Amino acid sequence: MTQNTIPPRSRVSTRVAAIAESATLAVDAKAKALKAAGRPVIGFGAGEPDFPPPDYIVEAAVAAAREPASHRYSPTAGLPALREGIAAKTLRDSGYEVSPGSVLVTNGGKQAVYQAFASIVDPGDEVLLPAPYWTTYPEAIRLAGGVPVEVVAGVDQGYLVTVEQLEAARTERTKVLLFCSPSNPTGAVYSPEQTAEIGRWALEHGIWVITDEIYEHLTYDDAVFTPIVRAVPELADTTIVLNGVAKTYAMTGWRVGWMIAPTDVIKAATNLQSHLSSNVANVSQRAALAAVTGDLSAVEQMRAAFDRRRRTMVEMLTAIDGVVLPAPQGAFYAYPSVEGVLGRTIRGVTPTNSVELAALILEQAEVAVVPGEAFGPSGYLRLSYALGDEDLVEGVTRIQRLLAEGV
Repeated sequence: MTQNTIPPRSRVSTRVAAIAESATLAVDAKAKALKAAGRPVIGFGAGEPDFPPPDYIVEAAVAAAREPASHRYSPTAGLPALREGIAAKTLRDSGYEVSPGSVLVTNGGKQAVYQAFASIVDPGDEVLLPAPYWTTYPEAIRLAGGVPVEVVAGVDQGYLVTVEQLEAARTERTKVLLFCSPSNPTGAVYSPEQTAEIGRWALEHGIWVITDEIYEHLTYDDAVFTPIVRAVPELADTTIVLNGVAKTYAMTGWRVGWMIAPTDVIKAATNLQSHLSSNVANVSQRAALAAVTGDLSAVEQMRAAFDRRRRTMVEMLTAIDGVVLPAPQGAFYAYPSVEGVLGRTIRGVTPTNSVELAALILEQAEVAVVPGEAFGPSGYLRLSYALGDEDLVEGVTRIQRLLAEGV
């Protein structure tokens, strides 16, 4: 008999096996599983508004579901009417013109993120990634063959990176800057002046910008959303804008996002999507059309509720000894530094990083939060305030009581 000398092969590809699990969805899933098991868990993990979409959006979907045309394939790049609607919405909300041919409708914002990096990043290209960052960005960069280069802005900077930091991280292999304002996970918002300075720097050095603007309508106090292409119009030829209906219109489950980019990039990304997923569900597209062409009155009502919850959360978290929290000015997240809490013994446990602290809070206080390691450096927690007022107060109260036991 001859011995089989064929080496064993991995059942899962190295590329896919290297992808980290979505920490935010993992925390949300664990919280829901514990609730289903009868435990009174309050979840601050998922970035999902607790409001229903406005009625007129749902009615548009119902009407679309009854139309035979909705039951068939449609153009990969999106329904022409929706691409036109997104172009008009961009002019209305961002203040600059784009053509419908520069728009690609995607299956949610995550697909837009993935396709943006896949369309312009080659193996070995470096992508400057301001940290803390949304957990999906580095994975999408790596899937494209790129190298994420973290540029960390801590609590002392209000989580806002500077041009000087970006310049220090730039190398001859730098191709892309990821820009997200308002920010997930921190809620930080770059001022018009900061946005323009960063945009001019990227333009000067020929660096592409991928800008995630999905929280554009959720700003508070005197903060304003500043589209980087409006701040520096010359960037239009080297910028990909990512957006969607999920956060603004409470449509997370409808899965409609989009990319706005130069037409050659849109053509390439559309070709990729034609093999990946084809067109977005037509019923969802028709609902999105109603959303982007409607007024923003329902959005304003949600924003007012988020603002109220934001103020409550900031007041309660900053009352905890050892917690430092710059007031978030956008999105619906608080991102406190808990470095002052680490090393204290609480109910026999001494957490030394935010993963251990989050696990302790879940087990002992039955509150689900996301540890900072999911977004970059340790020592932080992310809490979404896109949940009901009563649950928010109860959840943070539980955290207050638990951490007060630390010695």
